[in-house]
Amino acid sequence: MRRFTADYLERTRRGMWESREALAPLELADRTRVLDVGCGTGELTRVLAEEAPAAEVVGVDADRDLLAAAREATGADAGGDRTAYVAGDATRLPFPDDAFDLVACQALLINLPDPAAAVREFARVSADSVAAVEPDNADVTVRSTVDAEAALEAEVREAYIAGVATDVAMGDRVGDLFADAGLAGVESRRYRHEKRVDPPYSGADLEDIARKASGAGIADHETELRRELGAAGYDDLRREWRAMGRSAAEQAQTGEYERVETVPFDVTVGRV
Repeated sequence: MRRFTADYLERTRRGMWESREALAPLELADRTRVLDVGCGTGELTRVLAEEAPAAEVVGVDADRDLLAAAREATGADAGGDRTAYVAGDATRLPFPDDAFDLVACQALLINLPDPAAAVREFARVSADSVAAVEPDNADVTVRSTVDAEAALEAEVREAYIAGVATDVAMGDRVGDLFADAGLAGVESRRYRHEKRVDPPYSGADLEDIARKASGAGIADHETELRRELGAAGYDDLRREWRAMGRSAAEQAQTGEYERVETVPFDVTVGRV
């Protein structure tokens, strides 16, 4: 399984659940025991606890550092008194059969070498429903006031998808995994998460712009990009990326910089 830092998860999932409409198919108001698999720093876990006020909510993750961050971030106002975090592997969950009435995950299956095994395990520990919120990274779009940004983003995205070892564009195909695992009544709906940067810029916006100019933003995926592009190709792309970032920083100084990234997530639900 691919690993991520707490900082990376915070940046990439920032603001995702400002709207909860996409979670309607999970029927959270009626749940009594919910499991969030691959919970990371607990962003979705806290949302599930808020939207399922009668439920006990458990987050499970293989990374103990991320679990520590999740525990620190979860307070009573986000269902902290009903929330627990447990270390465990998504393909060997440390729970008995039928332990939950909903098992869910967010951006987990795309990072697993064997997502089908995980879905079968979700079905084992659920007595009712299984849900997955997974992105289609091949269908991300970017609009920017910096002329080079959208084209560079597309180039990086194409190389990353080709170089990564898992299927990071499987969002609209999760339903096939659910059906293969024997889940019934499988339904999927697409939720588009829009990440907008425009004035007045937040501290997080300015940090993201600075990361472009320094090259840190592209370095998040250096391993995958080098695998696809080679050392020289990656270095050339990084130089272009930093030049683009400097243009974004210059525009931000005068309040001209605007960027909209739209990431499609497919919310798939099936019944055991």
